Amino acid sequence: MIHGRIRGAGIARAVMQGPRPVVLSGPSGAGKSTLLKKLLKDYENIFGFSVSHTTRQPRPGEVNGKDYHFVTREEMQKEIDAGEFIEHAEFSGNMYGTSKGAVQAVQAQNQICVLDIDIQGVKNIKKTDLNPIYISVQPPSIDILYIRQCLVLVELEEEEANSTTWPEPSREISFPAVPGKINK
Repeated sequence: MIHGRIRGAGIARAVMQGPRPVVLSGPSGAGKSTLLKKLLKDYENIFGFSVSHTTRQPRPGEVNGKDYHFVTREEMQKEIDAGEFIEHAEFSGNMYGTSKGAVQAVQAQNQICVLDIDIQGVKNIKKTDLNPIYISVQPPSIDILYIRQCLVLVELEEEEANSTTWPEPSREISFPAVPGKINK
């Protein structure tokens, strides 16, 4: 039931005033972004994207407020401490997260908010009353995932690529297979 209302207290009342959100999760390179782009293109009036916050610098061509909300570490930490984030994580020395406001902005348009979240973010969201629909996006194989991640690294600037550490793919792939980890 995609259009169900959220029940409960806390975050549910503070954030959820529209259609039930969808969380796409899986390892980097599994195809979450491809699926998300297809949903937004083919069903633009039904689905909306939650723009995440990050403390990293914008890459060439990225637009603040469209690709990410680019903020300082201090700004983001202040909002996290104030309880304004549904989930947040640190990756490769930068903070990433989803604010309540980003979800509310999509729901205000009566659209289903789609969140592109890593496994750490899923664990954080499961501690809230958000109650989204979880979809685990997995690559066809570990070999394909490795190739995709290598291709992404080649595209990154050399400096950033040297500091990037990828999560252990086999661990992220096996995470959804554990009963109750994604949908409980």
